Amino acid sequence: MSFLDKLEARFGRFAIPGLVQLVALLQLGVFMIFTLMAPEAREAYFDFLALDADRLLRGEVWRLITFIFIPGTTHLLWAVVGAMFMRWLGRGLEEAWGPFRSTLYFLGGMLAVAVGALVFGYTATGIFLFQSLLLAFAVIYPNEEILLFFILPVRIRWIAWLNVVLTGLMVLGSPSLFWPVLCSHLNFIIAFGPGFFQQQRHQSRVAERRAQFAQASEAVGFFHQCSACGKTELDDPALDFRVNDAGEEICSVCRSKATQANS
Repeated sequence: MSFLDKLEARFGRFAIPGLVQLVALLQLGVFMIFTLMAPEAREAYFDFLALDADRLLRGEVWRLITFIFIPGTTHLLWAVVGAMFMRWLGRGLEEAWGPFRSTLYFLGGMLAVAVGALVFGYTATGIFLFQSLLLAFAVIYPNEEILLFFILPVRIRWIAWLNVVLTGLMVLGSPSLFWPVLCSHLNFIIAFGPGFFQQQRHQSRVAERRAQFAQASEAVGFFHQCSACGKTELDDPALDFRVNDAGEEICSVCRSKATQANS
């Protein structure tokens, strides 16, 4: 039984079924509240929800949870699409892992973001944490298709790769994002990193064995050689070799010549 199986057997009753779907709905609700506020009040509300390390240390512990409810857009259409997309990701992960492991993955990501904020002093939202859900979904269901802009079918793995590239460019443009991005993806690294390295090690071993087999085959050179003409199967793959009464290996051409000579 693996470590995760032991954890699930002991703490599985604390799993939260549909956690990601619930977060998506609450995030959409927060967006609706934002739209009803004046710009100044909206900024103050955003500041009230964000994960700020200094304020967290002053006792504002609600920030450990509320930062994941901050919307990643100011447009209603994209807020609705984003919530639907997040719910879809959550259902897929829960079908693959079950409620306990999907809950552990998401809460573990939240914990990593919070610890990172305390250690490195950044202010965090949930945008990169939600990206870790997309990456996990893409690893589990790489060929699943979505309609990009509701028109173009695209496999989810390419959407994930595009997000990785864009996030990498963001980090290059603003190095201060490195720690928030890294901490938000620690859950993904822990969940899939060991399996990735094991796969790479297995592939390197297979390639090494194939190279050794090829070298051994080249060292042997040939297996059959005619005692009369000296040809091998490497000289002519069509040759058929037989052993005569004297124990010598003779090719089909030399046997034919010997038969004609005897007749």
